[in-house]
Amino acid sequence: MIHVIATITLNPGVRKPFLDVFRWVTPLVRAEAGCIEYQATVDVPTTMKVQDGPHDNVVTVVEKWESVDALYAHTDAPHMVEYREKVKDYVSGVKLVVSENA
Repeated sequence: MIHVIATITLNPGVRKPFLDVFRWVTPLVRAEAGCIEYQATVDVPTTMKVQDGPHDNVVTVVEKWESVDALYAHTDAPHMVEYREKVKDYVSGVKLVVSENA
């Protein structure tokens, strides 16, 4: 199983419209072959000293895929091309961690 943690840094003040677009694309992604899990998360404030944040301008996407090939197919899916176009003015950066079960 492939795990992906995508940290999406947003421009100030655009989290709500970004999440609106993300909610549009989520069922399309979940219907893709090989998708096990796909969801957006936002930081929760806690008193834990090791927590980095919370950050109002970050959305973390948690994904699980059956294989790297399924992940590659996901990145090229037509709805993902459309999603990236819709959110391009909201996003200032993206970092990915791609890992597998040890």
